[in-house]
Amino acid sequence: MFPLKKYLSLAVLLLLLSCQSEMDEQSNNAQGTITNVSPLTTYLQRVAMVQTVQDNIIDGSSYCTIKPPYTVTVNSKKIAINSSADYQKVLDNINANTYDDDIVNIDFPVTMVYYNYIQKVIPDQADFDSLIAYWNLYPDLLSKINGLKINYPITINSYNSANQMAISQSIISDQAFFNFIKNLNASEYISLKYPISISDYNNQTKLITNNLEFENAIKYAIDYCPENNIATLDFTQAIINGSWEIPYFFDDSEKTSSYSGYSFVFKSDKSLVATKGATSQTGQWGSTVINGVREVKIEFTAEPLSKLNRNWKLFEFNNSQIRLRDVSGSTDYLYFQKQ
Repeated sequence: MFPLKKYLSLAVLLLLLSCQSEMDEQSNNAQGTITNVSPLTTYLQRVAMVQTVQDNIIDGSSYCTIKPPYTVTVNSKKIAINSSADYQKVLDNINANTYDDDIVNIDFPVTMVYYNYIQKVIPDQADFDSLIAYWNLYPDLLSKINGLKINYPITINSYNSANQMAISQSIISDQAFFNFIKNLNASEYISLKYPISISDYNNQTKLITNNLEFENAIKYAIDYCPENNIATLDFTQAIINGSWEIPYFFDDSEKTSSYSGYSFVFKSDKSLVATKGATSQTGQWGSTVINGVREVKIEFTAEPLSKLNRNWKLFEFNNSQIRLRDVSGSTDYLYFQKQ
């Protein structure tokens, strides 16, 4: 009877959640309930993606990896790749002599595994070159978050408000977790059962006890794991280049729709111009680094833009996406993406 009581309790809790106001919804989110669009959900899916960066010396792409076993030829030497440990053999061969051409020739056919676990057989060099050229068209895709390993199994409680069904299930692998998140829909609410054990990029184990701790661990991996920092980007140059829109804004509850149609231009003189149709409002922006943390300040005088006002902390960015977070009270989020 205990499992039945557990499911009934979960169903009652989340049924109440589905009927509450937006403010009440945020309160439950703080306690651990998230949806398919919650920031933590999207970050966890990226943690659970296929590890694709380790063989970049061979395939040159962080969005796919070649599935072992296969062979490559480097400087006239054939090297068998049977596991990730063999990538070092390729690197050692390249570094052995400064006068070699160091070209890595892949022996086709090979099977490519994409970041989302889809596999495709690549028959020859021409198809391989076309595939890599395709991925190179999208340099700002948010790829796998390396340097954080979830020690499975973990348990997830979920409730579907559409059919009022509650279940609890065990997740045993990254692939299972990725697909679980991919298949979530807008009517589903999930709650991770804590504590959850993780390992960082130094193989140090840590127990995570709530959603904020999980986000902070992900932030640490983004900032400090070398595999997440292959390219060096300048935040100021990124933000002042082009115009931006807001794909996600959460302030006690999701309020993204209030900013639909707005275009934002961050100027080098620290002015910030927001335009919607024929109406424009000019505010101010600024960015400083305090104790290694980049803060982004936004100031407008009139609503709804003044609702964006605060000293945000930078979570991550590239040339097309900027993700900000504020944990001074409840946890709020502001995302910009290039138009």
